[in-house]
Amino acid sequence: MMSMLAGLHGHTLRRARRLWLQYGILWLGAVLVGLVAVMYAWLIDFGFEMFSAMRRGHAWLPLILTPAMSALCVWLTRRFFPGAEGSGIPQVIASLAEEDERGELRVKRASALLTLKILAGKIGISFLGILGGFTIGREGPTVHVGAALMYNMRRFYPRPSAILERRLILAGAAAGLSAAFNTPLAGIVFAIEELSRSFEQRASGIVITTIIFAGIVALGLNGNYTYFGTINAGNDSARELIVAVIVSGILMGVAGGVFCWLLLNTHKWIPAPLRVLRAERPVVFGAVCGLIVAVIGLCAGGMTFGSGYAEAKGLLTGQAQLSAWYPLAKMASMVGSYLPGIPGGIFAPSLSIGAGFGNLLHMVFEHTSLSMLIALAMVGYLAAVTQSPITAFVIVMEMINGHALVISLMATALLASRVSRFFAPPLYEALSERYAHPVTK
Repeated sequence: MMSMLAGLHGHTLRRARRLWLQYGILWLGAVLVGLVAVMYAWLIDFGFEMFSAMRRGHAWLPLILTPAMSALCVWLTRRFFPGAEGSGIPQVIASLAEEDERGELRVKRASALLTLKILAGKIGISFLGILGGFTIGREGPTVHVGAALMYNMRRFYPRPSAILERRLILAGAAAGLSAAFNTPLAGIVFAIEELSRSFEQRASGIVITTIIFAGIVALGLNGNYTYFGTINAGNDSARELIVAVIVSGILMGVAGGVFCWLLLNTHKWIPAPLRVLRAERPVVFGAVCGLIVAVIGLCAGGMTFGSGYAEAKGLLTGQAQLSAWYPLAKMASMVGSYLPGIPGGIFAPSLSIGAGFGNLLHMVFEHTSLSMLIALAMVGYLAAVTQSPITAFVIVMEMINGHALVISLMATALLASRVSRFFAPPLYEALSERYAHPVTK
């Protein structure tokens, strides 16, 4: 009898262990990604509210605060958290890049770029960046954080393989984007189009499961919401819609392509003294960029500070009025925020810039629906910057509940992405080349 009980107990333990390895670790990681994504969003919102409150009390404060925060962010990133700079998506792409015949190069990249230390630095320094009013978003960093969290779950497996680690990274990155925007379909498409360029059957199950559990956590804490609300597609004629798609696609393709060119060809347009300063004294260069961002923000009445979410939503809902110069000023502020290497994303600012261009188009095509033009310009600019048209149109469609505009969003995203390629290669892939070799700690 005792031997039977012992055998039954051993069988139960083995089954429990098998279920833990097969499902438990993955579900635990997904829940952690959802929790961290939501808390990170709250932290960034809190940081920008603090900045806005300080600016309301002292309008001139950004001239001191923003350069100081920039210098601090650059120093902390370079001194303690190398690999945490920028949006984080290039780091994830580099971690998933082609490996040598034994898989060692990819493993070294991932172990250097997806550490818990970098995760902490990403969250903390991007908070300081938004506290300084920089034009950065939280979506790219959330992708980086999600990938790092899931990658580190490999420690719970007795014999983690390179294939398993790749699937965990993909799942974490996709869940991070999904939880950041509340766009589960976009998370899946993002994993396919931007990160992996292919999708294994077994990897798809891991990605979808992780997105579901992370999404449940985010919904439980934030409720079910649409990022920008639901737009009214309008009753525009087919002719007006076709013209809007063509004009938006071409204009946004040019604007997004120019932005990518500026980020990837700094040696061609930044004055030589500033290039030397950037190479030899990066902290001082960061302070100069912070001063430029502050001046642009003050000249724009504060509209260019932060991610731009409030401005984009205000335009879509008809509760905000922005000048014709807003998208150009926002783009300049975004370049100034990205150049020093401050941790922060470009998704939300890109959507805000696109909304500004949509508002500008409405000044020309005044009889065309404003909300439709804004939606088309948003998807066009995001597609031009990322050159991932499917991800762009799915993100925007889910964020505005814009199922009535699916074909128009798809066409605009595809056209803008193609036009952007005349100016620059895909931004994230080009930036990921900087991490072709493992980051030294």
